[in-house]
Amino acid sequence: MTELLEAISRYLTRVATYNPLVVAVELILIGAVVGWVMRFLRGTRGARLVKGVAFLLVTVYVVIRLLPKNLGGEEELGWERIEFLYGKFLLFAFVAAVVAFQPELRRALIQLGQTRLFRGRGEQARAVTDALVESAGFLSRNKIGAIIAVERTVGLGALLESGHHIDADVVPSLLNTIFYPGSPLHDMGAIIRHGRIAAAGCQFPLAESEDVDPSLGSRHRAALGLAQETDAVVLVVSEETGRVSIACEGQLSLGLAAPALREMLLGLLAPSRRAREKQRQDAEEATRT
Repeated sequence: MTELLEAISRYLTRVATYNPLVVAVELILIGAVVGWVMRFLRGTRGARLVKGVAFLLVTVYVVIRLLPKNLGGEEELGWERIEFLYGKFLLFAFVAAVVAFQPELRRALIQLGQTRLFRGRGEQARAVTDALVESAGFLSRNKIGAIIAVERTVGLGALLESGHHIDADVVPSLLNTIFYPGSPLHDMGAIIRHGRIAAAGCQFPLAESEDVDPSLGSRHRAALGLAQETDAVVLVVSEETGRVSIACEGQLSLGLAAPALREMLLGLLAPSRRAREKQRQDAEEATRT
């Protein structure tokens, strides 16, 4: 125990010799990066893993660094094998993290090369919202299943390639026709890009089964899966119940009536400055909790 306390004391003494300004800047940068990562992972599968991985790595690192190098001035104890295994463990942890966080890493890399599509396009966003609300009402009344993704910051080019290119105006009659039973495209999803229906018959990624209520079907799993990997706004209509839902930012909002649906779509596609500030505050509060 004495050796451990001495090791801690030596470490704190060494830290005290550092430039306080440099230490402060480093802590601010590290905090900013960690905060951004946590906000980015909020609502995804990665959020359930990152805390455990970080705790494990920090704990092992602290234990390795605080191991006493000698006992009472005697010769070195020789922890080389432990440090060697720790280095191999870090390599294994890095590879495991790449595999475990593959959807989140892909989403982050895609975001780096994309620009915001709906900034300053309030009229376009309102027109798309009106068409989606009207179409959702028809589909819901007739219990016709549908799933429609509206592209925002993260591009959906890879998903577009999996379907059939359309490039048509966003009008309710066309959306209703695409998802009408018997249509060759009704089982898959449609994508809206730049205020136009870019493609239909697109295959969306499915969320893990444990992330979705067992009572929900494959359309809701696909909507949540896309919302976890991108920032798209995904509208889904249940074929069994006619219930209209929205998936966005890893969250699924079920059973929206027309007024609530319109308000939510406008808030996501054409948020006002006040709404953006409120969303930022909500995200910060969620991160703190």
